[in-house]
Amino acid sequence: MVLNLFYEEPEGDRWLKFDRYPRRIIRRLIRGKPQPGGQKRVFLNLCAGLDKIGFKYRVNDYRYILKHKNELACIIGKPCVLERIKWQNPILLGASMYSHPIDNPTLFDDYPIQKVLVPGDWCRDMFRQHWTAVEAWPVGIDTELWNVSDTKSVDVLLYDKVRWKHDEFEKSLIEPIRASLRKDRRSFVEIRYGSYREEDFRAALAQCRTMIFLCEHETQGIAYQQALACRLPIFAWDRGGPWQDPFYYPDRVSYGPVTSVPYWDDRCGLKFKDAAEFEQTWSSFWANAAQNGFSPREYILENLTLENCARRYLSLANQLTP
Repeated sequence: MVLNLFYEEPEGDRWLKFDRYPRRIIRRLIRGKPQPGGQKRVFLNLCAGLDKIGFKYRVNDYRYILKHKNELACIIGKPCVLERIKWQNPILLGASMYSHPIDNPTLFDDYPIQKVLVPGDWCRDMFRQHWTAVEAWPVGIDTELWNVSDTKSVDVLLYDKVRWKHDEFEKSLIEPIRASLRKDRRSFVEIRYGSYREEDFRAALAQCRTMIFLCEHETQGIAYQQALACRLPIFAWDRGGPWQDPFYYPDRVSYGPVTSVPYWDDRCGLKFKDAAEFEQTWSSFWANAAQNGFSPREYILENLTLENCARRYLSLANQLTP
């Protein structure tokens, strides 16, 4: 068996026919090498996991798949791939495709999809309210790349991935956390989601002893799992409640509870719901972290390595192979 993997990102012309090609070159010159987004990271890490276990795969071989209509097509993303050809193959779709089934309510009618993968359990349960053939599958973490030294000079990495109402949470959550750290005389550096390169994040993880993770929800949470792989225990803002993506909530979708740390156990760190609970429990988290009371890398090695997650993907694919 050889997996037929498909992943593409849409890139259209903007002003003139074929201007996407010079625009791509200009972007590269101005911005440097493009950073992979979350969906592409899923594709790249799946390929890396398959490489590690020695399993063969093809990438975007549309000519082959058109000639072998009984073989499984594994479409990681994005929706433009579904429009690329007239699909007749059984399809394993995901895990990075749609935010919610209402984005494509006739998906199973329009394409020969056998199963949809989503990154985590709460997302799976939300999708199953609309589609029954849904499973949770997380991509693996590169534990060789994300494995930094133990030489530390900063107490805390404050990771800000607050997506919506940031000004409001700056006042009610982020600044009170900074004030608590200053009062406790803990040194910290900050990093904002979307404004750093992967090498900057690795450098920050190498420098810091712990991480405070601020995000409304995560379907998988690759960044915090990279931190866990680097042995940083995490104090995670996990407010729970409904999924509050403003594109959907509250008028189009109301689902809960969700979590910001869908892959987690006591080895990873502690959680808090708001600024008040942060104040109450920060000292317990820090004391435990200072005494090496957490073992976050062990959690990742047990649950989320490239190899383990690639094998799980293969198992799901084998279930659908004619």
